[in-house]
Amino acid sequence: MRFILQFVVVVAVSAVGGQVAVGVQDQPWVSLVVGLVAAAAAAFVYGWIVRRTEKRDVTELDRSKATGGLALGTTIGLAMCAAVIVNIWFLGSFHVDGIGSVSGALGLLGFMAAAATTEELLYRGLLFRWVEKVTGTWLALLLSGVVFGASHLFNEDATIWGAIAIAIEAGFMLGACYAATRSLWVTIGLHFGWNFGLGGIASATVSGNGDSKGLLDTSLTGSDLVTGGAFGPEGSLYTITAGVVLTVIFLWLAARRGNIVPMRRKNSPRVAVQ
Repeated sequence: MRFILQFVVVVAVSAVGGQVAVGVQDQPWVSLVVGLVAAAAAAFVYGWIVRRTEKRDVTELDRSKATGGLALGTTIGLAMCAAVIVNIWFLGSFHVDGIGSVSGALGLLGFMAAAATTEELLYRGLLFRWVEKVTGTWLALLLSGVVFGASHLFNEDATIWGAIAIAIEAGFMLGACYAATRSLWVTIGLHFGWNFGLGGIASATVSGNGDSKGLLDTSLTGSDLVTGGAFGPEGSLYTITAGVVLTVIFLWLAARRGNIVPMRRKNSPRVAVQ
């Protein structure tokens, strides 16, 4: 019951913020401000409803760790994006034709901040966390990753392959990141860093959502297995490989830190995780 209430409240706030952000996408400066406000509002509401319904400190959104967590996650996300783009460029499939749109990049910064925040609150903060309490880390990772991938089937140029790729390289990786850090700030930063690097800087299609007008004027040519085709580089084998590598690293850190919650056996007490 608490999960349903939390889910409804966070989805409602995210939906309102998302609709407003989409409505001002053609106004970069407004989009920047609206996106950042929507992200902050979603985080505030998540903290409020979790604190109210679970009667605990919301340690996964500890405000004292926000700056460091966001910086760390964003750095990892940008580095992952750079590694993928450089590899695609090395094969001659990524072309930079000049400078794109600075204002477009700023607008995407706000939009990506809102999208990354709301999705992490829903998929890692709620879905992963609650499933983990009942089933343990491994099944929570599997379920939340598959649902996250499937949610991208509604995008403009969605494909089954793209949804599978998102589940592997992002759904599992971000769940593993949360298991390792127990911080939504890090997963939000990672999600944002990847999305902004891909759309806001490289001007590549993000998750099959059409063309992005970011900082660089670019184009992709060649095999869909390399470029990801219409779905964008998230459908590339390079991205899947990078996501799997990070997933393994995060799971190793989670195990080392004792953050892996074992599968709950029948009649055993539920494990309190945050």
